[in-house]
Amino acid sequence: MSRTRVVITGVAGVTPLANDIETTWRRLVAGESGIAPITLFDTTQYDSRIAGEVKDFNPEAYMPAKQARRMDRFTQFAVASAKMLLEDASLVISDDNAADIGIILGIGLGGLQTIETYHSKLLAGGPGKVSPFMIPMLISNMGPGQIAIMTGIKGPNVVTTTACASALHGIGSAFSEILLGRISGAVTGGVEATVTPLGVAGFTALKALSTHYNDRPQQASRPFDGERDGFVIGEGAGLLYIETLESAQRRGAKIYAELLGYGASDDAYHMTAPSGDGEGMARAMRNALKDAGIAPEAIGHINAHATSTKLNDATETKAIKAVFGAHAPKIKISATKSMTGHLLGASGGIETVFTALALHHQTVPGTINLTHPDPECDLDYTANGSEQASFEYAMCNSFGFGGTNASLVLKKWTD
Repeated sequence: MSRTRVVITGVAGVTPLANDIETTWRRLVAGESGIAPITLFDTTQYDSRIAGEVKDFNPEAYMPAKQARRMDRFTQFAVASAKMLLEDASLVISDDNAADIGIILGIGLGGLQTIETYHSKLLAGGPGKVSPFMIPMLISNMGPGQIAIMTGIKGPNVVTTTACASALHGIGSAFSEILLGRISGAVTGGVEATVTPLGVAGFTALKALSTHYNDRPQQASRPFDGERDGFVIGEGAGLLYIETLESAQRRGAKIYAELLGYGASDDAYHMTAPSGDGEGMARAMRNALKDAGIAPEAIGHINAHATSTKLNDATETKAIKAVFGAHAPKIKISATKSMTGHLLGASGGIETVFTALALHHQTVPGTINLTHPDPECDLDYTANGSEQASFEYAMCNSFGFGGTNASLVLKKWTD
C-alpha cells in the first residue's frame, strides 16, 4: 500500500534579510548578511550588541492597527507571514475546506517582549497597570490562534516548543497529521521574536552569543569557521503550506518540493550542550532517511543547523560523517545562519523554506564568513558562494537545548 505523498505548495516569511521570501532568497543567494547593530533597545551595557533583526516591519500593512496593538511582535510576524503564504499557495479558505486544514507552528519562547513590557509596568505602577491583554498576547499558541482567527482555518491548532528544533518538529508533526489522514493540508513552520533586553541578556549569560564582532556585525555569524565565537540572535518567521499531492493537483497548485521524511531523537545528555559524539544528531538524520525510504548516498544538499558555536558545528560535522560515511564530503552543505543569524524556534521554518527553494531552483546557498576553516569542520560548506547544482534530495537539520534533534528530507518536484 503506497503512502500519501505530501508536497510544499506555498512559502512565506519575514526575515532579517527582507520582509518577503522572494527578496530574502535573492539576498541569501547573493551572500548578503542581514545582521546589524541592535536598534530595538539600548545595548550600551551589553557584551553582545548585534542581531538579525526584522527591519522596517509595519504590521499595519497586514492587519488593522487595533488588532496589531493586541499582538506581541512574534504574533505579528506569524499573521503577516500567513497572509503572504495563502497568497503564494493560491489557497482560499472556505466552509468546504476550513476544518480539513491545520496550523502547526514551532515557537520557542513566545511573547518575551510582552512579558518584559508588563513586568516593568507592574514594578512601576502596581498590578493595576497590567493589561487584560497581557496573557493572550504572550502565550505561544496565540501565533497560530491569530492566524486561525484571520483566515478561518478550523483544523488542529498546535504549537511545538522544543527550543531551536521547534519549527522542524512543528513541520514534522504537520507532516505526520497529513500522513495519518487527519487533515489534508497545514500551515506550518516557525516564528520567534526574542531580540529583547531579557532575551539577549539571557543568551549572553550562557556565553552563547558572539561578542567579538560588535564593530563588524556582518562578519559575526561564522558557522564552521575557526574564529567563530558564538551565535548571533535573530528573529522572524518562515512558513510553508504543505498538503497531499492529491489536494495540490486538484487545486492546480504550483509545487516547490516534496516532503519525504521526518526524523527526531534526543541526546539524553545535557541541558544546553549536544552530546560530543553527535550520536543523537546522527540518529535523527538516519530516522529521516529511513522515513523517506532513501539511501544516505541520495542526499545532495544539507541545510545544516550550523549555529556558529564551537561545540555545535564540530558535533554536527561528526554526525554528518557518521551518517553519510564516504559520501559526506560530496554533499553540498549550506549554513544559512551565516546571513540570517539564529532565529531560535523559527530557524527550522525559514531553513526548510530555503531547502525547498534550493531544490526548486537547483541552487545551493553559499556559506559566508568561512575564511579560517576549523580543522574539525572539514566538509564542503559551499564557502565560495552559491552554486548551481543538480540534486534530487536534500536534508534540513535543527538541534535544540535539552538535546532535542530533528531532521527533514525533501525531494525535488518533477511533474
